[in-house]
Amino acid sequence: MDAEELSALWRTRLGSWAIPDSILARAPVDPWGHDPARFTTRDESAFAEADRSPTMSRIVEALPEGGSVLDVGAGTGAASLPLHGRLGTVVAVDTSPAMLSHLCATADELGVKVVGVEGRWPDVAAQTQDADVAVAAHVAYNVPDLDVFLCALDAHARQRVVLELTHRHPMSWLTPLWEHYHDLSRPARPIAEDVVALAAALGFGVRVEEREAPMERFSTLGELAESACRRLCLDPAMAPEVADTAMELGMWPVPRDRWVTIWWESSGQS
Repeated sequence: MDAEELSALWRTRLGSWAIPDSILARAPVDPWGHDPARFTTRDESAFAEADRSPTMSRIVEALPEGGSVLDVGAGTGAASLPLHGRLGTVVAVDTSPAMLSHLCATADELGVKVVGVEGRWPDVAAQTQDADVAVAAHVAYNVPDLDVFLCALDAHARQRVVLELTHRHPMSWLTPLWEHYHDLSRPARPIAEDVVALAAALGFGVRVEEREAPMERFSTLGELAESACRRLCLDPAMAPEVADTAMELGMWPVPRDRWVTIWWESSGQS
């Protein structure tokens, strides 16, 4: 398939993860929201394992001393700030002003300059400056128009583009509980190989490395149950029951994810 066909297939497969309106209408809270504590945990893990992370290594290889990183979907900076010893500037793009504020505060402590851009990529690409390396970590499964997203990253990278994502959709772990509580089957695709195929079809010289995630998804069964209630649009009071059900379904402990690093030299370098 060509890039246009693969892009359409990605969009369709990603769209199949939508929660049916009949279930969504009963949600006590936004099922797609994120617990801020998860970002703190991810940040701590990213700083602790910076020297061992394939993603960080691929960034460093292309990053000149005092160079710049465009961090798209930056969150609190887990994909860029661990490189503070070599990094001069982070161009941070995120839809959340609170996340950008947190990133800026951390960067200030580390002596890293930040250019914050509030908005969704690639909608804000025209107002975003180029950087030596463009990185998007754990963002791809939120992007319907992935071809446009990737091309805009490539156009803003002087040296290299680096992606990091889970091998499967990050909500795949919930599949048994969706079937149990809502009699709803969840999709098997898209997966990381679909990103690789699309990037290659777009003409990028893609390279790939996969590894076990450096952090557990949940530290306790209770944490799993609380998250599952939110994601499944269930009453939070059901958490003890969900915990028991997860045990009965053999879901605890949750196996670690597989994380995939995808990178290529930017078109200007190829």
